[in-house]
Amino acid sequence: MTNQAATKAVALNAESVPKAAAVAVHAGLSLQSCPLRAGDDDVLSIGEVARRFGVTVRALRFYESRRLIAPQRHGAIRLYRRADCERLGLVLTGRRLGFTLAEIGDLLNRPDGAGLRLTRTQCVAQIDFLERQKRGIEIAISELRQIYTSFYRTLIDPSA
Repeated sequence: MTNQAATKAVALNAESVPKAAAVAVHAGLSLQSCPLRAGDDDVLSIGEVARRFGVTVRALRFYESRRLIAPQRHGAIRLYRRADCERLGLVLTGRRLGFTLAEIGDLLNRPDGAGLRLTRTQCVAQIDFLERQKRGIEIAISELRQIYTSFYRTLIDPSA
């Protein structure tokens, strides 16, 4: 099979994909790594988790309010274990892939509990959505460049 034929054979087409096929997004596919090692009994504070994952404490609290993460609590203190960090990594991966928090919650709360379970159909739909967003952003950038350039034309020729 030629390289071109192989590319056509694996082209993502929502109509030709079985709806039951799903793939879990896991550590090998751009998941943010958990700062705790396997078998590690340590816990991290909310500030430490925020620092290590590059998010704000406010974002962590928001994810908790949306029931995307559920760290242990001792009074007002939140303690993050390895499983909490792994789940946060999945949430952040979902955000990076452009899914809404509601969609991420649905993907994470499936009965099998195997991470972000994405079907090929979901992948195709998300790619289409992101491509549309990208086109919109490119149009906005082009328009802003035209406006920016018009400032220089006005400086050079004030009568224009």
